[in-house]
Amino acid sequence: MITSTLEMNFVPTGSIYPSPADWRDTFIYFLLVDRFDDNDNGTQPYNPAAPTDGRDSADGRVFQGGNLKGITRRLDYIKGLGANAVWLSPVFRNRQEMNDSYHGYGIQNFLEVDPRFGTREDLRELVDKAHAKGMYVILDIIFNHTGDNWAYPENYPYYYWKEAQEPFPFGFWREKDPQAGFQHDDAVWPKELQREDCYKRRGEIRDWYDQNEAMNGDFLSLKELDINRPDVLDALIKSYKYWICETDIDGFRVDTVKHMESSATAILCNAVREYAKSIGKQNFFIFGEIVGDDNIIQSYIGRNSRLPHTSERFPSLDAALDFPLYFVLEEVLKGFRKPDALRDRYERFHTLYADHGAAGKNFVTFVDNHDQMSRKYNRFMHGNPYPQQAVLAIGYLLTSQGIPCIYYGTEQGFDGGGDQDFYVRECMFGGTWGAFNSTGRHFFAPAHPIYQGISKIAEARRNEPALRYGRQYFREISGNGTDFGHPQDGNCTLAYSRVLDTTEIVVALNLGLNARGDYVTVDSNLCPEGTTMVNLLKPSEEFKVEARGGRHAVRVDLGGHGIAVLKRKG
Repeated sequence: MITSTLEMNFVPTGSIYPSPADWRDTFIYFLLVDRFDDNDNGTQPYNPAAPTDGRDSADGRVFQGGNLKGITRRLDYIKGLGANAVWLSPVFRNRQEMNDSYHGYGIQNFLEVDPRFGTREDLRELVDKAHAKGMYVILDIIFNHTGDNWAYPENYPYYYWKEAQEPFPFGFWREKDPQAGFQHDDAVWPKELQREDCYKRRGEIRDWYDQNEAMNGDFLSLKELDINRPDVLDALIKSYKYWICETDIDGFRVDTVKHMESSATAILCNAVREYAKSIGKQNFFIFGEIVGDDNIIQSYIGRNSRLPHTSERFPSLDAALDFPLYFVLEEVLKGFRKPDALRDRYERFHTLYADHGAAGKNFVTFVDNHDQMSRKYNRFMHGNPYPQQAVLAIGYLLTSQGIPCIYYGTEQGFDGGGDQDFYVRECMFGGTWGAFNSTGRHFFAPAHPIYQGISKIAEARRNEPALRYGRQYFREISGNGTDFGHPQDGNCTLAYSRVLDTTEIVVALNLGLNARGDYVTVDSNLCPEGTTMVNLLKPSEEFKVEARGGRHAVRVDLGGHGIAVLKRKG
């Protein structure tokens, strides 16, 4: 067991798998390790006609048994969907006496894999086998807090106090082993973090909207590190460099970025990025969770920004989870909000980024996740009787600007929802907390219509550079071929083009239940009158470009919740 950063060796022992030239070439599959697969060959597939016993909500709060070997054996399932990158929830060792940290975000040992998930050898095997299949692996990391590894005096809860002039007193380190001194499961590792002054000790956050409190307080019971201290930051930098060296991983997703000082975040991210370059990973990917608007996100990325909007800017991330899109996309696709909200979100790219066509590099797009930040804990399909809408949602991510990411189970129609986050963290492998109120049944069904629909669109994205790199323009539509305009209600054809050099690809989504046949505007120079366009999802379907309403347009006939991806033939 390595216990200190002084024991680390940063020289890789094996070959280094190269980074992708552009992360927009990837389609990310995000999973919770504990909830994905347990490597048990005896579990039967789920059959909706033969429901199992209902699950107990208490089971949703504790470890279910998913592990790294289970993920490894399901790589072909993930690749078959069209995804070529896997984002893992944190795999590092959490407190072993606590059974409710299945999510992995309460780290006790930054230098070990949690034995409930497997070993470091299992992690390396997963990465190696992913690389052999042309896939990448991203680890979820935390560097502003540790787990509940120590307590305030008397083990009482301490809450943030704005007027406090000094940190609260330190109580005691939590120890599982009664032997003298810190054993494997005691306190926190590396030992460089085993000093009380490594922590801010300001008590638990109560006002999440107060910036000072959110940055300095403890995240619930998780203890806030003082990353302003060079020694603390150095220990974290070395710990995460160590995992790149040990496992050959390809990227990091950084948790709770808004709760960290931007200067320290920049130092850590840039140090990790430089190390990765030094060993041959020229495009190691670091993206973060920033729950905020485009202006806030831009301050953390900034490399393509038009103008600094604050005197102090410390760009550190390659990309951020696209919460501005998340906050509007579901409502627009379900017809609950005007499409203007979606179009306006992309118009901001023109003012925030010098190259608005390249802005997609800066965003990892999604419709479901494990936190459901700032809204109810409901998956996209919660209470939704229309499975084709899930295809529309992921289809939109795959054909619009950004690096698309799907949350595990969405491709199987998972519909969790409730008043706690565990309701959207169902087991793919069954367990006692399976989807659809089931137990003991797995959901790895490549024949599922949502899975099949997504895989076809993912193939089109993989084959068409314009769908990955192109500029994006929302197109005016017309029901009669004469009067054109942007749709003003949710029951419409939502259409947009991706344009790269001389290629235009038109994407049309019918957001309504009934069939539609609307005319969609196309670029008159790239698609002259008489041009034949073919649907990449159904190559037998062809469409003619016509002169309509003073422009060039193509009539796209779509069934309810249908999608078409059109490209000029030949």
